[in-house]
Amino acid sequence: MQFELPWALGPADGRYVVRETAVLPPSHVLVLATLGAAERRRLRDRRGRPAAPEPPPTPVTTARATVVDAEPVSREEAERWVAAAGTEEAQAALTVVARAVRAHRVASGDPAVREPSLAQALVVRVGYGAGEQVAHGRWSAARELPPIHAPRQRRSAGLRPQERMAALLGAHTHALACEELALRARQDLDAGQLREAALQLRAALAAALVELPADRDASADMPTRVSELRERAPAVATLADAALTAPLPASAAATLGAALQRLEAALRARVAAG
Repeated sequence: MQFELPWALGPADGRYVVRETAVLPPSHVLVLATLGAAERRRLRDRRGRPAAPEPPPTPVTTARATVVDAEPVSREEAERWVAAAGTEEAQAALTVVARAVRAHRVASGDPAVREPSLAQALVVRVGYGAGEQVAHGRWSAARELPPIHAPRQRRSAGLRPQERMAALLGAHTHALACEELALRARQDLDAGQLREAALQLRAALAAALVELPADRDASADMPTRVSELRERAPAVATLADAALTAPLPASAAATLGAALQRLEAALRARVAAG
């Protein structure tokens, strides 16, 4: 599976071996390449250059990530897989890319490195080839998947973020700390990062239980919603404590997901009321 994204992912170009654990054989080989990188300006150009009144768009760097299954298969099996592969297979492959991006973020200490999503991909290709071909991001045969878009919302819901953004910028309303924390928990949970999701969600709930009751934009049913969040907080806190010392079991995703959904519902109700 191959992805092209309109920014530099962060890790250096090259081939990376991916394992689930150190004692298991490789599960994937990840091939990263940078395409169309903008030229660096010369050091002598420190004062900048005059800008045109209507400057043309600046070309952007494009990253190409190829996820190669480490287990060889027959040509017939590969052809069947290429014909049948779709969004589910693309999402599974993108988790390998996201894992590399997270590893780079931690290794480099750069918090600005962001993880990719399918909706951000310029193109998604699925194909097969011989070892050296795929190791260089090439194929014997491949096809492009149809564009994968983010889930659609109703028009009224789609306009709401624009209205709220204008209100936030104009200081007519304010954002809560628990909103940002909930977004980070959602990103971790969707990526299967259960330990990080548990820790983020504990912080999000702790902030929400203080912020929502005192919020001037709260909906009429907010006390009931806050009471439900307070009931779910101990289970999340228990998982967060466990996450400090060991990986969480897959079953923890259900508990975290249910609590996060209720927090997200409370935040949506707040926005609707405001």
